[in-house]
Amino acid sequence: MNGKKLDHKQVMEILPHRDPMLLVDEVLELIPHQEITATFHVKESMDIFKGHFPGAPILPGVYTVESMAQTADILMMTMEKYAGKTPLFLGIQDVRFKAPVHPGDTLRLHATLKSEREDKSILTAQCEAYLGDKLAAQCEAVVAMR
Repeated sequence: MNGKKLDHKQVMEILPHRDPMLLVDEVLELIPHQEITATFHVKESMDIFKGHFPGAPILPGVYTVESMAQTADILMMTMEKYAGKTPLFLGIQDVRFKAPVHPGDTLRLHATLKSEREDKSILTAQCEAYLGDKLAAQCEAVVAMR
C-alpha cells in the first residue's frame, strides 16, 4: 500500500480536537474510504499522569480508545462528502485492552472502515492500537458526521 501521509499540521486541519484532547500526531498511511495508520506519542508531560497513577503512570484506557476513534475520524473526514463535518463519537463495541501504555510510548493506530450508513452519515470502523508489533487495544468505533 502506498497511501497518503499527513503531518501534525495537516491532522489539525482535519480534526477539530486540540490539546490536551488531540491524540493523533501524524498519519503514516491513508487509503481513502478504506483504512488509515496513524501515531500518538504519549508525552510524559501529560497532566493525566499526575493522578493515574503517581509513581506508576499508565495511560487511562479511555485515552487509548479516544486516540483510536480520532484515527477513524480522520479516515472518515478525508472522504469528500464528510470534509469539514464534526465527528460525533456515538459508541464503542468489543473493547479489549491487551497491554498497558506508559509515558514515552508511541501508539501505532490503525482503523479500517467496516460499514457506512450514508442515509444517517454513521460510520463504523474496526480499530487497533499497537505498541511496536504488540496489540495494546482494539475496539469497534461508531461515529456520526454532522
